[in-house]
Parts: sequence; structure tokens; C-alpha cells
Amino acid sequence: MPAHERLTAAIVAANDNNRPALVPFITAGYPEPGEFINTLRAIAEVGDVIEIGIPFSDPMADGMTIQRSSYIALQDGVSLEWIFGELEMASVFGTPLVMMSYLNPLLAFGYQRLAERARATGVCAFIVPDLPFEECAELRAALENEGLGLIQLVTPATPRDRLEMLCEASRGFVYAVTVTGVTGGNSGLPDDLADYLDGVSAVSDLPVCAGFGIREAADVVNVGAHASGAIVGSALVEVLEEGRNPKAFLQHLGGK
Repeated sequence: MPAHERLTAAIVAANDNNRPALVPFITAGYPEPGEFINTLRAIAEVGDVIEIGIPFSDPMADGMTIQRSSYIALQDGVSLEWIFGELEMASVFGTPLVMMSYLNPLLAFGYQRLAERARATGVCAFIVPDLPFEECAELRAALENEGLGLIQLVTPATPRDRLEMLCEASRGFVYAVTVTGVTGGNSGLPDDLADYLDGVSAVSDLPVCAGFGIREAADVVNVGAHASGAIVGSALVEVLEEGRNPKAFLQHLGGK
């Protein structure tokens, strides 16, 4: 099967076990580059899909926690080349991987080379928050030639016709941003979350995973009542920053 279908299958399997899929996000190489693979292995025991953030100097969609982790990882020499090298040396993960990156590092790496290295290291798809759909054809083609996918993001402000287009174009799952603004806020999930996620799920043939603002087990439960999975990012990065156990934290949230 194409690699991006592994994402869909993992999320569906979690739902078949009567729980929402859990998609943990970490910034690659943070807080210590030497612990990157150990951290991945720990969260792979609990998460259904792992989202790996590629450090970038201007992470515009991210709040202070992930901005800080990205800056520190860059200072420690973490790069896309380094990340692929670490994944190549590690044991193959049963848990499918997604990379979240802003466009510049991918352009610099080269799309074809990117797709080939990603496929070889177990990466199934990419999330690129600063790449509009209208400008993504070249990257989409390179990824899909290797069986990989480009995951599309939708928001509460996405018009219905564009929502349908993005859901059709997405691969693996659809990323439903739950709030407007940046990641990592403490204001909680919006009151109209249910209607929004129900609307996206009604349009999409793929599983819908919700991200931004998910910090507590109750958030995962709330999201899981209306979507297939919950993405947890800033809260997990804070756990790593504080030296706490990421596996225990994810188990508390309701991972496998």
C-alpha cells in the first residue's frame, strides 16, 4: 500500500478499539539531540502516529513553547539531513511517522531527494503549514511518486467549497485546526468545537485529526467524540522541556 495509507490504517485501528487515535508531536532533537531516538521509541509505545517537527528559524504557526524548542534544536545543529540520518540508524518503527515542516527546509533539501529519504526512513506524509494548496503541486507530485502524502490543514474559517477541496486533496488524514491563531495557547477548546469537527468529518472520506489546544485527557475525549484523532504538541514539548516522562504523560491522555 502507499505509505500514506499506513496513517489512515493506524487511526482507523485506534477507532476500532473504541478510542480516538493519539498523534503526539515533538520537535526533532529537543531537548537533547542524543535522546531523539529514545524519545521517539518511548512515545511510539503510546501514540498511534508520530508527528516530527523540523526545526525552523521562523515557525509562524507555532506558539512560544514550540518556537523555543525549535530555536534550541537549531542551535544544537539539528537539521533535516541530521534527522534522516538518525532515523536511518534507528530500528524501523511500527508507528507511522509524519514530518511537519515549513517550506524553506524542504525546498533547500530538494523535493525528489526529500521524498526518497522520507520513504526510506518510515515517514509517510508531510504537513507544511506555510504552503498554500494553490502552490503545492510540485511537492505533492514528488511525494505521491514515492507513495507519500501531503496532509492538508483546515480551520473553522475555511469556506465549505475550499473545505471539500482540501479534504479531497489530503492524504493519510485531514488536520483540523481547532482554534484560530498559533499553537500552545491555554484558552481551552472552543465551545463550537463539536459542530466544526462534525462538519469536517461529514465532508472528509479520510479520518479527521484535531490539533491546537489539546492539553488534557478531557480534551482528547471531547475531540474523540467528533473526530478520529487528537494531536498533542505544545503540552508534550513542555513535558520534555521539564524533564518529565513523555510516555506516562501520553498514557494519561489516553494513548494505546
